[in-house]
Amino acid sequence: MKNTSAPQPIRVVLADDHDLVRSGIKALLSLVAGVEVIAEARDGKELITLVDSLKPDVVMTDISMPGMDGITAISQIHASHPKVHLLVLSMYDTVDFVKRAVANGACGYLMKDAPPFELEQAVRSVMATGSYFSPAIAQRLLQPSEPTADDELTHRQVEILKLIAQGRASKEIAFELGLSPKTVDVHRARIMERLRLNDIASLTLYAVRKGLIKP
Repeated sequence: MKNTSAPQPIRVVLADDHDLVRSGIKALLSLVAGVEVIAEARDGKELITLVDSLKPDVVMTDISMPGMDGITAISQIHASHPKVHLLVLSMYDTVDFVKRAVANGACGYLMKDAPPFELEQAVRSVMATGSYFSPAIAQRLLQPSEPTADDELTHRQVEILKLIAQGRASKEIAFELGLSPKTVDVHRARIMERLRLNDIASLTLYAVRKGLIKP
């Protein structure tokens, strides 16, 4: 006898800190044959927990989320579950954001203002070919870009810069990262020297422009 059982659905986990956005994406995906949204997360930590337990086929995540952001979550998921397809759905279309996402393990990137049919296209494309970049994003990737924060700073310096840009004092940063306040001050001086910036306002603007924190 022939096996007439239906093919397994493509299992998707969504992550976005805005409930309405998540609901809208879920509603659109529910109209796509053979695609099933199996769970939703509001931040990076929740997303990692869901992926660890459910092992979906596709993760569709925003970048800017409270607590752990999407890039950090993508990096950790990619390291633990390399077969999970990681798609970014973002309002940010700068080359820096896209390159950081890809460098950390994302295999696709599309904009939140994309037409609804692109959601289906993106999911099917990453399953079939392993990647998907919307035409607008692909065009931007072909343009020459300035260095990303990861090119210019060490991982520790990027961590410290994020916290400085969030208005945290040296003592708070030191406590959070398990360093001494003096070490944080040394890092801050080196960051400023390396970026040729000389005040906190300029560092904050740099962090926003590079997609390290929300504007």
